[in-house]
Amino acid sequence: MKIFDDKHIKNVVFVGAHQSGKTTLSETMLFEAGLINRRGTVENKNTVSDYHEIEHDRGTSVFATPLHTEWRNYKINIIDTPGLDDFVGEIISSIRVADTILTVINAQHGVEVGTEIIWNYIDKYQKPTVFVVNQMDHLNANFEMSFRSIKNLVGNNAVLIQYPHRIDGAQCIIDVLKMKCYKFGPEGGKPEKLPIPEDQKERADMLHNELVEKAAENDEGLMELFFEKGTLNEDEMRMGIKAGMLNHELFPVFCVSALKDMGSGRLMGFIDNVAPAAADLKQEQSVEGKTIERKKEAPTALFVFKTVFQPSLGQITFFKVKSGEVKVNDKLVNSRNGETEVLNQLFIMDGKNRETVNKLTVGDIGASLKLKHTETNDTLHTDKAPVTIRPIQYPASRTRMAVNAKNKQEEEKLSDALKKIHSQDPTVVIEYSGELRQLILGCQGELHLATIDWSLKNNYGIEVEFEAPKIAYRETIQRSSTASYRHKKQSGGAGQFAEVHLKIEPWKEGMAEPQGFNIRGKEEIDLPWGGKLVFYNCITGGVIDLRFLPSIRKGIIEVMESGPLTGSFIRDVRVMVYDGKMHPVDSNDIAFKIAGAHAFKEAFLNASPKLLEPVQEVTVRVPEETVGSVMTDLQSRRSIIQGIDSIDHFQILKCAVPEAELHRYSTDLRSLTQGKATFSTVFSSFKAVPKHIQQDLVGSHDK
Repeated sequence: MKIFDDKHIKNVVFVGAHQSGKTTLSETMLFEAGLINRRGTVENKNTVSDYHEIEHDRGTSVFATPLHTEWRNYKINIIDTPGLDDFVGEIISSIRVADTILTVINAQHGVEVGTEIIWNYIDKYQKPTVFVVNQMDHLNANFEMSFRSIKNLVGNNAVLIQYPHRIDGAQCIIDVLKMKCYKFGPEGGKPEKLPIPEDQKERADMLHNELVEKAAENDEGLMELFFEKGTLNEDEMRMGIKAGMLNHELFPVFCVSALKDMGSGRLMGFIDNVAPAAADLKQEQSVEGKTIERKKEAPTALFVFKTVFQPSLGQITFFKVKSGEVKVNDKLVNSRNGETEVLNQLFIMDGKNRETVNKLTVGDIGASLKLKHTETNDTLHTDKAPVTIRPIQYPASRTRMAVNAKNKQEEEKLSDALKKIHSQDPTVVIEYSGELRQLILGCQGELHLATIDWSLKNNYGIEVEFEAPKIAYRETIQRSSTASYRHKKQSGGAGQFAEVHLKIEPWKEGMAEPQGFNIRGKEEIDLPWGGKLVFYNCITGGVIDLRFLPSIRKGIIEVMESGPLTGSFIRDVRVMVYDGKMHPVDSNDIAFKIAGAHAFKEAFLNASPKLLEPVQEVTVRVPEETVGSVMTDLQSRRSIIQGIDSIDHFQILKCAVPEAELHRYSTDLRSLTQGKATFSTVFSSFKAVPKHIQQDLVGSHDK
């Protein structure tokens, strides 16, 4: 296969809302370039990019799929991404390695919620972006509405390169960069090139002049030429458009019908000779603060942006060459774990099809098989030039579920499978909660959860059950209490004897030392689950030997690890051990541990114990038209609204919500707002559970 340099490699990522036509457009571009002889369709389950069994089952893209084609001496790497934000991890990782983003808009709907969400990530990474209004052949297509929605999204820097027009019923495209009219037959394909019709000349001239001005704005030299000549030629306009795209200040807008193959060839031509190449992008800084040299002579550095498991092949690792060149049998070091990987095979991937190559150069995208120690987000480098590419920051989980294997003997197998799924998709978060005794799975939504379930069943042979995670409650007290306990056991020979008298009080930061005690020692213990135990030695007269105090404390902590109300952790208590008795023969550590535990438990139950629940600080970004419904729903979840701000047409609600009320909130919020709202959560504090809820929880625990 021909090796292209980074000036002739274009990495283009297709993004857009669900059913905007990204997969169809990528299929058409492969057909136009001659890579495939026949175009497949999503309905017939025979497209190059949607090849996974789960995608055939669901009729929609689930994975980002790398493809490639060649067009007029350029190599175009295409990554076709899913349109549903449940799979946002696939979208973000693809955006991260893109040179240009191609945002596909459904001409029937304009900019949709999914596009708005994706745009936030494009804007964050400041990637050059082209908008493509697709399905212009559809009876309900509305190009003008679609263009207005693009301008509402990105502002006046959205500029038309093309707009649709009909001549005697035939679909045409007016191109204001080339100032030509492309007329298509009923089945699309290669168009007839015509002069711009007389009735469109005025509009085309106006749009051409607007494009000239926008192009000139992005380069001082071009601006001087514009003032000197009053216009720019086509080559000069291309330079200005590219500069504007690189500055993230100009967004060209095209129109196509991917299904009818109308306009895709012209779009590919624009990608070839205008859209930024790998060599045009700004230099990156490594985690170590060094500039990553984008030269083929530089030391090799690969960034792994995607891994995928195929039953027939194992793990496929996709990477972008950030520096240098990579050759077959190269040995590279993983910067995360120090492990050396041997790249025995190098491929260019087109869906499930592999094309073997001997090397790949800087700026290119490729794949390898059976790397043992490498995951998504890793950097591979030469041993003499260590470097770490800045990792992708993935969004926090929006849905959390407890998961367990239906067959209890497969629990270890389930854990291993979930670790592999996480290594491929970092938005799948796995943690075992020893406190809750549950394996907790975090993901992006119900559909994401369903695909994980599918993968566990079909790829790993594990049937699982999902349930709501338990809540990590805490127990504490509201007043002081005293108690004593005598432990006496005689069973022939040496017995057990210990007596402990203690007082407990609620603890809070900065409180005064306890009164009425002769304090001889104090320990402040930061509990692993939060809060404190403050333990005082107030023994006088030697009634309990000092060597038994650690055992008393150990017994207290064992009770605190499983509180008497609900079995939850106890926190924020101080204990004064002030009296007791011991026996010269029968007293030992075990006896005092038991006596201390029983005395503490009795005192705790007599100190007005209360249950605390974790409260999350929730920020909801909601469109103005649905803010009332969202606030009503939040109030039903025992939330406290702490503030409301406005940004554009959105309201930003900040509120405190008990964690117990947030189960399935992601699904409910989508339903209330047609998917237009987003939210984030962060732990805030523990607050007292309302009395009636505490009674129910204690009652359930007693059963």
